[in-house]
Amino acid sequence: MPLSRREIVQLASLIEERRRALAEEIRADVARMRAGPYAQAAGSTPDAGDESLADLLADLGEAETSRDVQELRTLDAAHRRLADGSYGVCIDCGGDVGVERLRAEPAAPRCIECQRRHEKTYRA
Repeated sequence: MPLSRREIVQLASLIEERRRALAEEIRADVARMRAGPYAQAAGSTPDAGDESLADLLADLGEAETSRDVQELRTLDAAHRRLADGSYGVCIDCGGDVGVERLRAEPAAPRCIECQRRHEKTYRA
């Protein structure tokens, strides 16, 4: 069943709220990475353990930022689908994604069945 105008407005609001929150998280992460140089994490006389910890912290920060950027891209794609009228339509089968799924995951491009199939096929 296609989404009602009211559901589209509510879901668009959820997408926009999450986009704003993610943009702020990304700005904060980048600022933190710039402000917390490697030397501060490793200390003034780093040993191998300190260096490993500093590397791990830097890698985790980059991974978190990368994950946030990817989520922001999926939200932007959902925003484009809202604009072109294809939001709520599964990109694989053309069926309805379902309002409950979209409430839980507003950027979801696929229905549950197609998402399961996609994850099984492209599992890392």
